[in-house]
Amino acid sequence: MSTSAYDPGLLREQATPLVIGKNWFQDQEIPAGGFVRIQDSSQVWEERVDETRIITTDGVTTCLDPGRGWTITSGEWKFLKKQECWEGREQALITSIRRETKRTEELEETGYRSPTWAVLRALHQINSATRIEGEAAMSTPPFFQSAGRGDLFFWGGKEGPTVVIWESLSEQEKKSWLEESSTMHDWVVWCKSKKGAEEIRSFELSGKENFFK
Repeated sequence: MSTSAYDPGLLREQATPLVIGKNWFQDQEIPAGGFVRIQDSSQVWEERVDETRIITTDGVTTCLDPGRGWTITSGEWKFLKKQECWEGREQALITSIRRETKRTEELEETGYRSPTWAVLRALHQINSATRIEGEAAMSTPPFFQSAGRGDLFFWGGKEGPTVVIWESLSEQEKKSWLEESSTMHDWVVWCKSKKGAEEIRSFELSGKENFFK
């Protein structure tokens, strides 16, 4: 079947007085029927969380706080700040994103690379996972109902079939998850294969290897 069969329906042609960035903004309700407007240049959106300035343009959002600056995709920012666990806690979210971006940079300096969303979707489908353990708040895909790492919740809770991104966890987070997993049977661990005489991890004894990296 042609992929065009899955295209959304066409929008009806209609006149609208709305001008993006003047009398209609991205966080407002989309007008009935929807509309498409092609801009000749990228729009700059500025918002303030208390005294903290946040700018969105060209698909990325930047926090301009001198001590907590970061840049992530605008979609990640909009998704995270709408999650129930961050409602009314925007300053805490800003600080958390700063810590997460710094941690990710340090991990990548050691050679770590996040799995692609295609890989995560495949892992997600093995046990119909609802939760992902690991990664960072900004890089975790929203098709998981809950996400977090150790004691840090990105969104949602801690229950349900889980995908674990092993190399993205700290040693303490690995230890904590191994203790929790002893009573769980609905998890999938994405990890590098062992080399040589490396110690066998407990999940390798109780689980079944499907594929490895």
